[in-house]
Amino acid sequence: MRAHRVLIPALVLLAACSDPSSKSSAQPALAQPTRAAPSDAMTMKSSFAPVVKKAAPAVVNISSKRLVRQQADPFWELFGMGAPRDRIEGSLGSGVIVRADGVIVTNKHVVEGGQEITVALADRREFPARVILADARTDLAVLKIDVGAERLPVLAIDDTGEAQVGDLVLAIGDPFGVGQTVTNGIISAINRSADPSGDAASSYIQTDAAINPGNSGGALVDMDGDLIGVNSFILSRSGTSSGVGFAVPGAMVRRVVETAVGGGRAVVRPWLGARTQSVTGEIARSMGLAIPQGALVADVWPGAAGARAGLRQGDVIVSVDGQTVVDAAGLNYAFSTHKPGDAIRLGVRRGETTQTLNLRAEPPPASPARDERAITGRNPFAGATVVNLSPAVADELGVDPFLGPGVLVIGVGRGFAMNAGLRPGDLIREVNGRGIVEVRDLAEAVAAGGGTWKVTIERGGQQIQAQFRT
Repeated sequence: MRAHRVLIPALVLLAACSDPSSKSSAQPALAQPTRAAPSDAMTMKSSFAPVVKKAAPAVVNISSKRLVRQQADPFWELFGMGAPRDRIEGSLGSGVIVRADGVIVTNKHVVEGGQEITVALADRREFPARVILADARTDLAVLKIDVGAERLPVLAIDDTGEAQVGDLVLAIGDPFGVGQTVTNGIISAINRSADPSGDAASSYIQTDAAINPGNSGGALVDMDGDLIGVNSFILSRSGTSSGVGFAVPGAMVRRVVETAVGGGRAVVRPWLGARTQSVTGEIARSMGLAIPQGALVADVWPGAAGARAGLRQGDVIVSVDGQTVVDAAGLNYAFSTHKPGDAIRLGVRRGETTQTLNLRAEPPPASPARDERAITGRNPFAGATVVNLSPAVADELGVDPFLGPGVLVIGVGRGFAMNAGLRPGDLIREVNGRGIVEVRDLAEAVAAGGGTWKVTIERGGQQIQAQFRT
C-alpha cells in the first residue's frame, strides 16, 4: 500500500510558564543535559509524571463547527421533492496556551472554515475563541480567548534548536476523543523535509511518539517540560500512528505567535533572493564535495539581499548562523524563522574555499504592484482573477518568482476561463501575438476584442498554446 500524509484533527499540549517572546523556561542547569542510556532496573522505573504534571494544565481541547449546505439529490429535484439542507460539520483538535492572557497555538486545519470555535481548558471551562492569525504554509493558527484578568498556565516555547536525534519526548493530546493522553518516544530526525520542493515550512521534527487522529495542534514536549514542536501530521498506510509523526519546530511556532500578538495579519518571511536546489549525490560528485549536503544557488535576483551580500550563481550554501544547511528546504526554513531586519550569516562554499557572507534580512519586493483584477467580457479569460507576478506575490502563493515577469492567474470563477480549462497558477505569456508582462497588458489585449484568440500560457514549467473562439 502507498503511504499517505495524514493531517490529524487533534488535541495537545501543555504547560509551563513564560511568555512566548521570552526564551525557554528550562533552568540553566538543564540547558546542556547529560544524555545517557538507562544503566540499571531502578533507572528504568523512572517516571515522566513530573514532566506531564508541569505541561498538562496548558493543554486545551479545540472544537470547531461550521454550517454546510448539502445539495439535494438531483433526481428528487426533478419532482420538486428535493431541497438543499443545512448540516453542521465539526472538527476536534488540540491547542497549547502560550501566553497567560489566553493566546493559544494550534494547527490551521483544526479551525479552518470554523464559524464557531470553542476552547475547553484542562479544568473543563469553555470559552469562545477567535482566530487572530492563520498561516497556511506552516499549518499553524493562533487563537485568542477572553479570560479577563486571569492568568492561565502556559507552555514555554523552546526555540534554541538544541534538540538532538535520540532525545526523549512526549506527545500529549486527545486521540480519538478518549480524553487527554500522553505517549512517549524519541526524536527520530530533525530538519526533516516532508516536501521536496523546499517550501519554507517543511523542515520538521520527526518523532516515533504515537500521534493519532485527535492529536493535531498538540505539543511535542522535551524532558524540561518545554514545547519543542506542534504536532502537525503523520505518514501512515492505515490513517493511525505508524511511528512516523512530524511537528513544526519551536522556532517557527514562536515566529508565528510573535507575528500574531504583534498585530500582524500575515507572517512576513525574509527573502534571500536566490533560487536554490538541494545538493544531490550527482551534484556533489561533479563539484568535488565530500557529502551531498547544502543548497546550490541556481540563480540570484539582482539587487536582492543575497546579491548585495555577494552571493553568486554556483555557490553552495552550507550554513545559516552557524547551523548546518542540509538541503534547500532547510535553508528556506532557517531563513523563515528570522524577521525582516535581522542580521544573518551565510556559510558559503565557493570553489575550494568556504566563506561567510553577512546580510540583512528583508521582505520580498512587491514590484511590480499587485494590480489584482477580475477579467470580464467576451474573451478566454472571463471569470479569471489575475495579478502581476512579483517576489512578494510569489512568496504569498508559493510559486517561483524566477518564472519572470508575467500575469498570474490566482482564481477561476464561472465564465469562459473555467470552460477553457484555465487554472490558478497559470502564467499568461502571450495573447494574439502580444507579449503579456503586466496586468495592464492583458487588459488592453482583451479590450481590443476579436472572435479568435491565440493564447500562450505557462503551466508547470511547460508552454501551452491554444486557440479559442468567443
